[in-house]
Amino acid sequence: MLVMLCKYSMWKVFLTCLSFRVLGQQRSATKVTFPLVWTNTCCSHPLYRESELISENHLGVRNAAQRKLLDELGIPAEDVPVDQFVPLSRMLYKAPSDGKWGEHELDYLLFIVRDVNVHPNPDEVAEAKYVNRDQLKELLRKADAGEDSLKLSPWFRLVVDNFLFKWWDHVEKGSLKEVSDMETIHKL
Repeated sequence: MLVMLCKYSMWKVFLTCLSFRVLGQQRSATKVTFPLVWTNTCCSHPLYRESELISENHLGVRNAAQRKLLDELGIPAEDVPVDQFVPLSRMLYKAPSDGKWGEHELDYLLFIVRDVNVHPNPDEVAEAKYVNRDQLKELLRKADAGEDSLKLSPWFRLVVDNFLFKWWDHVEKGSLKEVSDMETIHKL
């Protein structure tokens, strides 16, 4: 029996430092779904609290992202102001995890460019590191080849394959907001 964690909305954050490297994390071994896989900077669900239910300008999702960056990576709110998150897109995807658990989600994809200090919570994150484009391409190659038991989360792979490198170009040009499309839901 496969139990899908079905959520109305979730969000994924991609944090890039000012030298244009993306912060990724390896999920903790204690995670119910996708333990020890490499993924984007941070992801979670808005809580049922007023500040995270605000739909205007996706403020609730951005507030939730700010909260979870502190919970998972020890990044204080003042280092990731909510007005600096750029909502870029939404995607609907479904993926099994271990034969028992899986996910079926509508994800809001957020990007933020900031230099921050990272202090991972070991209950959430096994490891965190910044990667440049070439290092990310090498991680993709290793995951595809099954080297070093490297695994990527299915949502991260979908974002990388469909959006990330294009977004990265716009981050470097300072034109990231130009590629924001929050009207479309990409079914991947």
